[in-house]
Amino acid sequence: MSDTTLAKGYEPAEVEARWLEFWRESGAGTADPQAQGEPFSIVIPPPNVTGALHMGHALNLTIQDILCRHMRQKGRKVLWVPGTDHAGIATQNVVERSLGKEGVTRQALGREAFVEKVWEWRKDYGGRILNQIRRMGASVDWTRERFTMDEGLSRAVREVFVRLYEEGLIYKGDYIINWCPRCQTALADLEVEHAPKKGGLYQIRYPLADGSGELVVATTRPETMLGDTAVAVHPEDERYAAFVGRMVRLPLTDRLIPVIADAYVDREFGTGALKVTPAHDMNDFELGRRHALELLQVMDGQGRMNAAAGPDFAGLTREECRKKVLEALQEQGFLVKKEEHDHSVGECYRCKTVIEPHVSPQWFVKAGPLAQVARKAVEDGRTRIVPDQWTSTYYHWLDNIRDWCISRQIWWGHRIPAWTCQACGQLVVSREDPAACACGGALNQDEDVLDTWFSSALWPFSTLGWPDKTPELAAFYPTSVLVTAFDILFFWVARMMMMGQHFMGEVPFRDVYIHALVRDGEGKKMSKSTGNVIDPLVMIDKFGTDALRFTLAAFAAMGRDIRLSEDRIEGYRHFVNKLWNAARFSLMNLPAEIPAADLDAEGLPLHHAWILHRLEAVKAATGPALEGYHFNEAAQGLYSFLWLEFCDWYLEMIKTDFSGDDPQAKAVAERCLWTVLSELLTLLHPFMPFVTQEIWSHLPGHAEKDLSKVAYPAARPACVRPEAEAAMNLVREVVVSVRNIRSELSISPGLKLDCLVRTADAADLSVLLGNERLIMSLARLATFTAGPGVAAPKASASAAAGGNAVFVPLAGAVDFDAELARLGKELAKTAKEAEIVGRKLANEDFTARAPAEVVAKEREKGEMLREKVAKLEELRARIEGLRG
Repeated sequence: MSDTTLAKGYEPAEVEARWLEFWRESGAGTADPQAQGEPFSIVIPPPNVTGALHMGHALNLTIQDILCRHMRQKGRKVLWVPGTDHAGIATQNVVERSLGKEGVTRQALGREAFVEKVWEWRKDYGGRILNQIRRMGASVDWTRERFTMDEGLSRAVREVFVRLYEEGLIYKGDYIINWCPRCQTALADLEVEHAPKKGGLYQIRYPLADGSGELVVATTRPETMLGDTAVAVHPEDERYAAFVGRMVRLPLTDRLIPVIADAYVDREFGTGALKVTPAHDMNDFELGRRHALELLQVMDGQGRMNAAAGPDFAGLTREECRKKVLEALQEQGFLVKKEEHDHSVGECYRCKTVIEPHVSPQWFVKAGPLAQVARKAVEDGRTRIVPDQWTSTYYHWLDNIRDWCISRQIWWGHRIPAWTCQACGQLVVSREDPAACACGGALNQDEDVLDTWFSSALWPFSTLGWPDKTPELAAFYPTSVLVTAFDILFFWVARMMMMGQHFMGEVPFRDVYIHALVRDGEGKKMSKSTGNVIDPLVMIDKFGTDALRFTLAAFAAMGRDIRLSEDRIEGYRHFVNKLWNAARFSLMNLPAEIPAADLDAEGLPLHHAWILHRLEAVKAATGPALEGYHFNEAAQGLYSFLWLEFCDWYLEMIKTDFSGDDPQAKAVAERCLWTVLSELLTLLHPFMPFVTQEIWSHLPGHAEKDLSKVAYPAARPACVRPEAEAAMNLVREVVVSVRNIRSELSISPGLKLDCLVRTADAADLSVLLGNERLIMSLARLATFTAGPGVAAPKASASAAAGGNAVFVPLAGAVDFDAELARLGKELAKTAKEAEIVGRKLANEDFTARAPAEVVAKEREKGEMLREKVAKLEELRARIEGLRG
């Protein structure tokens, strides 16, 4: 016997810490670009350096690690690149808040000193998210860890900016952008989150300049009327045909503005007349450009009204100005009415401040030409989006893309490599910091930094060493798959597609796998405000990493959100324990050296032939399921095999082999058990790396002690025996029939029963007689009889097993009177409970006033009780028949 050192119970914390250190020291996960094998590469979606692990990260990491570990098993050379994003706005906000506690502002520190403070913060705290990624068991290549502002990536960012500028794809110009008055920076369209708000729709009179009439416009933002430069109506709107080309007097000001016609106007909204404020509304800006309207900016970058708003309003906040404008309109008779109006309001994705459209000089990428190429790559099948339902969403965004505003008015980030000459005004864009202008004048660098998404758009090739021609770039680009969430399909995925093809001439990844959202057990989105967040680190501490990973994989059905609860994670902790206990039993019965018994022979006993056949089926299904991104199918197949076949049946079957006196039977059982457990650990390893590695390290007969380096189990065609599966199914049906009879009639588990089977044909008879010993052991039988002429004994329970009839004589095994008395009491109690629930549901006050979920639970309870009553009545009638 081998000396088992597995503890009685599995303790994840100690095991995980030990193997994490082992894999760190051994360099597991380190890729060799020169190694043999087809490449497989993944770049990790870089979490913000300010971030902490959440359940979305946990799912994403689990999926990536399963793929990487599986591909290593299949002989691929795998590179999984880790790293973090510098998260410009978020990180600057964190450091500013920290300084604020000391009474220090970034302005007081100055730019250089503030940036140094941010680097210090990153050194002290920036590794937190990476350590949490380690705890998930992620087998990334830690020797190639990257940061979006490290030296290599910064060089790549500057190279890309300069090339795009030289190609005319980057330009600077006045444009309306989303502006956050709190963060004091521009935001890309995708960085604006829209939230439903209750507001007002205000109708305001705009009198014609000649006093012959008036137009009534409707607006949700009356404070911006101070910047109106036109009123627009639809060219086909007969109500206003006579107004087009005339002038109206703008209320509260001395200005006259024209009435213009444009098909953009929605005739059904409000009054059908639209106030046009080109400097303070995205759509009005485009309308203004079409009609050459004046850009009148009446609000500054702080969200306060400026001098152009007029002396009565200058200096007021947006909110203060709205109130004062409405009061003035009311007093002067211009306000017609106010209606309640629900509308969507844009907010900064970081600080939730209401954004303000703002015209200012910004840097832009001409997105149109790049977007067309990114779209065509998916159309042509060079990149596949999985599941396909997201492809149309991807197309829609690219088809409607606007130029990408890439400048941000903050200090933390890649500073824009552009300088302006103070002498001649020349703009210099350069890969290297220039000393002076060609004219000899001094140069001032642009104060802005680049949008964080600009650097992360280069991630698939910049992390591999571009712009240098590195071995990693040659071996691992394009990457194999990107695993990500749908919410950054536009922020990141599409932009990587643009940049990858433009600079590498090839798509950045072959597949994009979009995983689902992790919701709470009720299907609600997790959020701190609702208090339903499940912290993955808390779950790891409580149940272990393997339990969390397997839970996520088991529910990761393609295109379907995951409903996660602590109970579900605890349930898969029991699965981890099941594997542990099965391994303990196996190790106690295995020798130090594994016998070289032949497992491909035709003459194997049925239980061995059956489990080996089932193992081949699981091996054949698991690989393709993972490679097709059906993680839940692979996980559930392994779960069923381990729990329902290996543990519940096979381990019970081989106990007679180990306790018997036949050395050959024992040797075959040892070899088969060792083989199945070894290959099962290998199949489970990508899902549950820690517990499988710990068990593997105690399993005798393996030269390779690191399970992460063990190949995917090879197929054994000779072990594919469907006839063995059919025969074992019959044996199990007979055993289950006896067990069900024993359970239904409350027969003591220790009492051995008699069993008779009337067989349907000679083949079934041969299977049953050939496995008589096995059936008697599993069903705890005193005698077993089978044959075509078997008759049902008096007072016997019966069941069907395929086309065969199973009989269990009950004389002496069941006290019919006592059982009927017990059933009578249970039936009366259950019927009374069902009646109480029925009365409650018949009460209209209860069904009308109680919460819907409470009523639903009561209905479910009532249905369950009614079903139980029916089953008890059926069982009572059956026992009365047997007694009679």
